[in-house]
Amino acid sequence: MVGRLIVVVGFDGIELVDVACVTTGFDYANRMGADPAYQVVFATPLGRPVRCDSGLELSGQGRIDAMGGPIDTLVVSGGQGHEAAATNPRFVGQVLRLAGLSRRVASVCTGATVLAATGLLDNRRATTHWHEAGRLAARYPQVHVDPAPIFVRDGAVATSGGVTAALDLTLSFIEEDHGAEIARRVAVGMVTYLKRPGSQAQVSLFTTTLRSDQVLVQRVIDHVISHLDGDLGVARLAAFAGVSERHLSRLFVEHVGRTPSRLVRDARLEAASQLLTGTREPVAVIARRCGFASAESLRQAFVAWAGVSPSQFRSSRAGLGGIVGDMDR
Repeated sequence: MVGRLIVVVGFDGIELVDVACVTTGFDYANRMGADPAYQVVFATPLGRPVRCDSGLELSGQGRIDAMGGPIDTLVVSGGQGHEAAATNPRFVGQVLRLAGLSRRVASVCTGATVLAATGLLDNRRATTHWHEAGRLAARYPQVHVDPAPIFVRDGAVATSGGVTAALDLTLSFIEEDHGAEIARRVAVGMVTYLKRPGSQAQVSLFTTTLRSDQVLVQRVIDHVISHLDGDLGVARLAAFAGVSERHLSRLFVEHVGRTPSRLVRDARLEAASQLLTGTREPVAVIARRCGFASAESLRQAFVAWAGVSPSQFRSSRAGLGGIVGDMDR
């Protein structure tokens, strides 16, 4: 094997962007001097072209059943054909075989359905496209499905959310392999956001619009967003909505995919991330505006959410349009 072998697995009914985000991301890393370089192979059943959701055909570079190891990273694409792929025992068996030859295993979007069918996600935390999360959880109850994050890493297995979240996951792999500077240069070269934290929500709370039968939930979300610095405990939110705490929690899990407390935390952290990159306000001021007791409590929550401190988050985005101000006062 020359360099790091990346095998991207496709099937009829894949989403072209799922494949392109991964393959182009690794190719850009090579252009930016990744050493050892990546060798990317797109493998399909029998090595034949596969039809994408858009109607385009994508040629295979290798047969899945003929691929051997060692493989650095195995990536299973998503797309509307994911359920058919997951019910094909031969295909699933080959994915499981290749996973055994791989240092890392990942899925993009609904490719998580295929990984779940192999058993690789059993007793692991995983994500998928937010629209398919409920179906995945019902079909594979042994998988701990979290519909909110952009991507999830659980040991050597990673899963990403919808479509372009594949690029965020790919950037995280590049940073892990070659450091933050090459990952930054790849992001700049592809004119994209610099590796959003995996825990960032797939759907922004500040642009979410729910269906008319979820008016109560939307009203609570609107209240949360407009009162981030206030008392947003479950008891207070339930009283605001005029329902019991238990009923409010059930509605949130059913319609938003997370508890009221989780939503409040995510809203505060998302708002903090926007203020960190869009203003020069000190971290202590941002903490108060977003409902945190102190800069230190924001720092602890932010590290758990984004993997870096607020100051590091702000600094890393300075070259991509972020504004650097007084960091930790």
